[in-house]
Amino acid sequence: MIGTALLAIGLVLIIEGLVYALAPSLIESLLEALRALPENQRRNMGLAAMALGVAFVWLAKSLGA
Repeated sequence: MIGTALLAIGLVLIIEGLVYALAPSLIESLLEALRALPENQRRNMGLAAMALGVAFVWLAKSLGA
């Protein structure tokens, strides 16, 4: 269980690091676009991302990961 959690955190950090390393100016423009959205819409996007993440974890576990 701990190993799976560490693997997941490591994969997230790798992807986040790649985005910041390869396209730092894109991150700045995306953050500006996020600031322009209403708080409620940002919250809904976060909930949708969280639900998608849960679905991916469930799918991975059901496939034997």
